[in-house]
Amino acid sequence: MSTHLATDPAATGAAVFPTHPEWLTLSAALAEEVGVIADREDLLVSIAPGAGGGAPACFYPARALIEVDGTHLGVDPATVNPANLSDRPRYATTWGLLTHECGHAKHTAWEPPKDAPPAVVDAAMLLEEPRMEAAQIRRRPDDRHWLRASARGIVAADLHLFADPARAPQMTRTDAARAAALLLARVDGGILTRVEADPLARVIDNVLGADLGKLRAVWRKALHTADNDGEAMLDLGRQWCEIVGTDPNTPPNPGAAPDQSSSPNSSSTPSPSPLAGAIAAVLDTVASKVASEKAPEDPATRAAAAQARENIAKKIADQAARSVFGVTPGSRKGRTACTGTRPPTTEERTAARVLARALSTAGIRDRVAVKTTSIVPPGRLRMRGALAADAQRAAGALPTAEPFTRTTRTPVPTPPLRLAIACDVSGTMGWARDHVASAAWILANAARHTTVPAQTATVIFGDRVRPLTMPGKAPAVVTEFASNDNWEDIPTAIDALDGALGLSTPGAARLLVIVSDGRYRDQPRRDGQKKLNRLRANGCAVLWLTTRDTDTPLDGATVHRLTDPTTAARAIGRSATTALRATAR
Repeated sequence: MSTHLATDPAATGAAVFPTHPEWLTLSAALAEEVGVIADREDLLVSIAPGAGGGAPACFYPARALIEVDGTHLGVDPATVNPANLSDRPRYATTWGLLTHECGHAKHTAWEPPKDAPPAVVDAAMLLEEPRMEAAQIRRRPDDRHWLRASARGIVAADLHLFADPARAPQMTRTDAARAAALLLARVDGGILTRVEADPLARVIDNVLGADLGKLRAVWRKALHTADNDGEAMLDLGRQWCEIVGTDPNTPPNPGAAPDQSSSPNSSSTPSPSPLAGAIAAVLDTVASKVASEKAPEDPATRAAAAQARENIAKKIADQAARSVFGVTPGSRKGRTACTGTRPPTTEERTAARVLARALSTAGIRDRVAVKTTSIVPPGRLRMRGALAADAQRAAGALPTAEPFTRTTRTPVPTPPLRLAIACDVSGTMGWARDHVASAAWILANAARHTTVPAQTATVIFGDRVRPLTMPGKAPAVVTEFASNDNWEDIPTAIDALDGALGLSTPGAARLLVIVSDGRYRDQPRRDGQKKLNRLRANGCAVLWLTTRDTDTPLDGATVHRLTDPTTAARAIGRSATTALRATAR
């Protein structure tokens, strides 16, 4: 049976009285933290040298008490601050022991009956170890690091590996099965890796042969057993005893010293068995890896760092927007210039009105039905409520029943639309010039006429980034542009549109349309991918328009290949209405 789970209801914990007040202070500080780990508010913690009932740590369900042996702390207890997650790697083993016992406190929700066969109970509690840890990391994935940190102390204590070499595992079926349950089952539970445990698996396979596969089937069932299903765990314990060949009614005696009475060197310590050596090697490997791994970060620290990065990104986007949209639209000076303007055609004017109606329709929201009750009309009378009110009056009580029900339908506010277009004007994008110029004018004028609060903006990007249409302004003329640049500054284009329209800010239906073949050099492709990933992570949809299967859009965008470039404006309009409808779900 586990040395660190006291299932005996009479167990009261080790009588440990810390000689230094630092241990009492640390015990109280740990008790403040275990409520989150174990999802319980009733747990007590005692840490001091010698605590744990002879194990590195122990949980006493009857007293809701976790004891941790302070000899594993490794640092001055007066310097420990458990509330600071960045301080925990200094005493990773102790924190892992505490996490393991918290896992028992949360997930070991069954107790073996008093009349259960002792060997069956022992096998069931053996399987409970990996089952509980697997349940803990399903609930709190970051705890895996700390459970790995405690594996050496926990498993070594259960197998009597280091404390008493005479009781260390031997090449027997019972010892091999115990090692499999405590280590190989932790592989399937997600705590250890298969590579770490492979050397031990080979030794166990030599002892158990085909029975190892049968035992694996048992512990895999245990890993998916409910926390409170003690009957199922005991049944798995019976199967375990049958496979290993253990008498269910024989009290277990794991780690019993071998009989050496006939040996001339019976007084000497026996050499470690291959099984014990393989177990020690696995535990040492895991401990070494844990020491070199980065510990989980504080969620609050992660959130603060992410917010800081987001603030920097928004500042860069705002600066790009001021720089790009501070230039007069249609500028013909310098590189990435426009070539002139023209009046919109009748077809373009019609397309703008049609798109405005489509956006207005897409922005219509169904009314939400809300049912309320009241003491007085108006509303529908419910007889049950009326009788309850009469009974309350007859009893001389103040009527609290609300017999009238009423259904009201409340309109849902229409979210605003933010639509941005960025067009590549490198030398290979000549096909897009006329169609994107037309689409930019159509979208900007459609936004002026729609009932949906809408803003659009369009930029062209090449050696520079230039505005084609401004946010919130409907141009009177169509601005045309050249396409002969030899660079693609897509990172600045995305930043400028984000800063001008708030594409990374929730609260609106947001769509970024990129018209490009994606043939970029390494630097703009790498930086552009980062900008695109940020927008998508913040809920902005990204549509990428191309014309050839050989084009290379950035990852994550929804790619639409135009078989007819003249349909670019129509494709963008459909995507905008789809984005609006999606916000109604």
